[in-house]
Amino acid sequence: MILLESGEMYLETILVLQQKNDKVRSIDISEEMQFSKPSVSRAVKLLKTNGYINVDPNGYITFTDKGREVAEEIYDRHNVLTKCLISLGVPEEIAAKDACKIEHDISKETFAALKNHLSKYKN
Repeated sequence: MILLESGEMYLETILVLQQKNDKVRSIDISEEMQFSKPSVSRAVKLLKTNGYINVDPNGYITFTDKGREVAEEIYDRHNVLTKCLISLGVPEEIAAKDACKIEHDISKETFAALKNHLSKYKN
């Protein structure tokens, strides 16, 4: 199954929430993304069915290896693109919003080249 942008956004949000709180439930995702509970419930069910996450009997969400890999890749793209845009003079809030749009469409090859290029300028 090809993961759509919305699925990537859910996985990235779960990763960020796990970094903050360790344990994540659907309600946490709903509050963070400001999506309705039914929308989040549908998305969680799809992510679980397609092997990206597990949900325990108490409703806590954890990643499968495949899910964690995708979440970390998207989160890395977000961070690198945000830093890149900020370095170009884009205000941080706008850079983060724009990075969120770009991170889902940029090819692996272009992102790798951009990341490699930016690494030459790190201190």
